[in-house]
Amino acid sequence: MCSQQETPKNINEATSIPKQGTQTQPGVTHEMKPFPVVHHLPQGEDDHLEEYQPANKLKNKIALITGGDSGIGRSVACLFALEGASGIAITYLPREEKDAHETKERIEKQSKTEILLINKDVGYEENAIDIINQVVKKWGRIDILVNNASEQHLTSRIEDLSSEQLERTFRTNIFGMIYLAKHAVPHMKKGSTIINTTSVTAYKGYATLLDYSSTKGAIVSFTRSLSRHLTERGIRVNAVAPGPIWTPLIVASFPTEAMEKFGKETPLGRPGQPSEVATSYVFLASSDSSYITGQVLHPNGGTIVNS
Repeated sequence: MCSQQETPKNINEATSIPKQGTQTQPGVTHEMKPFPVVHHLPQGEDDHLEEYQPANKLKNKIALITGGDSGIGRSVACLFALEGASGIAITYLPREEKDAHETKERIEKQSKTEILLINKDVGYEENAIDIINQVVKKWGRIDILVNNASEQHLTSRIEDLSSEQLERTFRTNIFGMIYLAKHAVPHMKKGSTIINTTSVTAYKGYATLLDYSSTKGAIVSFTRSLSRHLTERGIRVNAVAPGPIWTPLIVASFPTEAMEKFGKETPLGRPGQPSEVATSYVFLASSDSSYITGQVLHPNGGTIVNS
């Protein structure tokens, strides 16, 4: 199980994050200080945090979570397992292997959920086909698709935005979502759900994340369009647009000196934790949100986006 010993004793105390060691994409959890809060552990393990109370909302469901090895994806996987999912497939990239196995071990310690780890880059259609085939071969269906894998790169001037970076960001952030939805839908039935991870930057923009913000805007439009496309099949499609959340992606993207101010621009004055975002995915994946499709939830620390 991945340790949380360096997590602040209260989420509200996480108002200032120390400088980090330099990371490259994709970022990894075990090099972060403090570690992100994945979920509130049972009393006795982290008794300073309120225990998450599952209610069997996802009993016997099969979920596929891209980028489920760390950050928001890891927290979503943990909560899905606590909520009774019988099988969860997690995609990750080679450098994230340690994080992926830690996530698997954590879930298996705290639930009976079966975990399938898939080392694949979601940005290519042949990989998406293979990912879906592996999940279907193991469990025969997909009930929940969480398109969460993402990457971002700082660009100070648009003149410096290379075609290679532009293509890479779009492949990971939006092409992969479309490929996976395309090949997952035939294995989904009425009542299944698709949840896409977009970002507050889709609504606010971000001066040095030009390509990333553009992909996140595309995800909003894709979510709205796909939700209408799949209405007749009874498959709901929604999205979550997090604000500044403490994940490996942040450490791998921004200079170390920026960490001390990370998240302080929000009305709540602090960065969010993955555990504060993952509950949105549980809601959208469960029957609690049965009358919601084509919508975006905004766990962003209080930023008003008027969406």
